[in-house]
Amino acid sequence: MNAATTLPREVALLERLAGGFSRSALQCNQRHESDAELIRLPGSPSVLALTTDAISEEIESGLYSDPYCIGWMTVLVNASDLAAVGAAPVGILLNQTLPSDMPEQELEALQGGVRDACSACGLPVLGGDTNFGARLHMGACAVGLIPDGQPLTRRGATSGDRVFASGPLGLGGAFAFARMMQPDADPPAFRPTPRLAEGQLVRRYATCCMDTSDGAISTLDELSRLNGVGFTLGALDGILHPAALTAARTARLPPWFMLAGPHGEFELLFTVPEPAVAAFRAEARGLGWEPKEIGVVSPGPETSISVSGRSVRLDTRAVRDAFADAGGDTRAYLARLFGLNAGPGP
Repeated sequence: MNAATTLPREVALLERLAGGFSRSALQCNQRHESDAELIRLPGSPSVLALTTDAISEEIESGLYSDPYCIGWMTVLVNASDLAAVGAAPVGILLNQTLPSDMPEQELEALQGGVRDACSACGLPVLGGDTNFGARLHMGACAVGLIPDGQPLTRRGATSGDRVFASGPLGLGGAFAFARMMQPDADPPAFRPTPRLAEGQLVRRYATCCMDTSDGAISTLDELSRLNGVGFTLGALDGILHPAALTAARTARLPPWFMLAGPHGEFELLFTVPEPAVAAFRAEARGLGWEPKEIGVVSPGPETSISVSGRSVRLDTRAVRDAFADAGGDTRAYLARLFGLNAGPGP
């Protein structure tokens, strides 16, 4: 079956769950079109950006186990959605279910991670809900504002646009691989930084944007699906985080596996029209930021990447669905990726 004519597993599930719900007449975006929900404010040019995200799977699987990291990521995953629509942060509401027997030291570390991430993101805690239960659960709802009413969405890329990432990619995949497949090894340091200031600049230049929370290949697949385009990417050495390259070579894995997800690094992946690239780069330098140009938008639906000097096609849909197809089993997932590997190894 042609992947281009079918929905990704996650999208199909969300359509089944939410397809019957009514929608607000004030909502600007359709389902799947943006990282945050976009609400027009009556009597104002501004657009309200709302997002909610939890990290239940990451906690239950053991991917996130350090209390400080859990607190930090609770805020970061929501802030990243605001960044991807170019919103200025307003605040965050927390939803915490705490084990009644949680050691005081762990609770302090958890709340310290929340506090420090809120400070880094400029997201004051507006309120929330606290409960007690058998397991730790952490979630939040972040609020942002787009004063000029021109939000950034996942739609708008056209052939010839340049593809950028807000930073090196693959660190989230390397971290997840180490945590889930090499429990006795030290994972690479992983504390994603908020890209909120960068997102507000990107909004003025980009044609589309999405974060890489589920891995860069999943992001590329969704942007391809929504825009009817493909992507021609450059060499992996220029795309991957050095720690991701090291992790792949040490484990003797094809380096592109670090981009496969289902856990990403929470960078922004976006497209900029060729005539606007120079001005965009100049303003980015003013922020002390060097976005990485990683490729170009192509007219067809296929995505390719340069591996050892040759262009290799990536079946982004198969990669995106591989973890679900493997039933969440990490070793079966890795076997599926090897089955999809068309390029040479490291």
